[in-house]
Amino acid sequence: MRITYGLSCLNKSTSPPAVVSIGVFDGVHLGHCAILAANLRRSTELGAVPTVVTFSGHPKELLLGRGPRTLTSLEHRLELFAEAGIEHTLVLEFNDELRSKCAEDFVRQDLEGALGARAFVLGFDSKFGRNREGTPERLTAMGLDVEVVAAVLLKGRAVSSTAIREAVSLGDLESAALMLGRPVVVHGRVVHGNGLGAGIGFPTANLDQDHELAPPRGVYATRVTLLDRRNEAGDPAMFDGVTNIGYRPTITGEPLADAALVMEVHVFDFDADIYGERAALEFVAFLRGEKRFDSVDELKLAIAGDIKRAKQLLSRL
Repeated sequence: MRITYGLSCLNKSTSPPAVVSIGVFDGVHLGHCAILAANLRRSTELGAVPTVVTFSGHPKELLLGRGPRTLTSLEHRLELFAEAGIEHTLVLEFNDELRSKCAEDFVRQDLEGALGARAFVLGFDSKFGRNREGTPERLTAMGLDVEVVAAVLLKGRAVSSTAIREAVSLGDLESAALMLGRPVVVHGRVVHGNGLGAGIGFPTANLDQDHELAPPRGVYATRVTLLDRRNEAGDPAMFDGVTNIGYRPTITGEPLADAALVMEVHVFDFDADIYGERAALEFVAFLRGEKRFDSVDELKLAIAGDIKRAKQLLSRL
């Protein structure tokens, strides 16, 4: 997939015809995937390039002063666009200039003029441009070729990034996965910890996660994909493990108010040096909440039980 960062990087004279979908697409969930699939179909009909226009940050960061904890970082979204078959993504910074541009100028000058937009495939609730006036109805009134994709419903409720954030925040992995169309995954980079896990016989890799929403504190059966490594088939290397999100109260002995929240994964049957590598952590099942044990020996017994249960759960999948 070709990625263009900013309108100024477009070559107006050589931009091929494009079918354009616009949005943050946080999570790239089932509703978003329906839009992307419709884009691909329309692109095939027109002999055009399936194209997404998205934003490097969440617009609410500028509009409200702070944005939500996203389900997917920009890098993660771009990977999911590529997997869906999108051939070109234009990444824009949502700044005051873009915020103040009227929808008609944005469409005529930037999307048609610079990007080569020939048709649009938009979500039913799509809104962009000054005062969010760029709706499917407005573009249709401008004489443009517009296809509107209806909401995807699960149990009578529209799939949305907001609903998925709610489910992840509550630890409802099953509902979140149903709406995403895939398991809950957090991306990040493996960083050095303080070696406390290895000190009690369970070495862990600490994940400095991207700006992505993670489930609540607790212990989880997980799968970790090392994005910088490949297996014999040429795919990213994947391993089973058990992950703790929390403050490690038994080990640190610190009050929760003074402790730092960590995300650490014990990877089964693996001892390679992976510091600095990128990883994708898939949350498969919740095992138990974090608690302070009376001794390190009690903690070690609990971790051994977590590992046994995680292996049993993961072996069934």
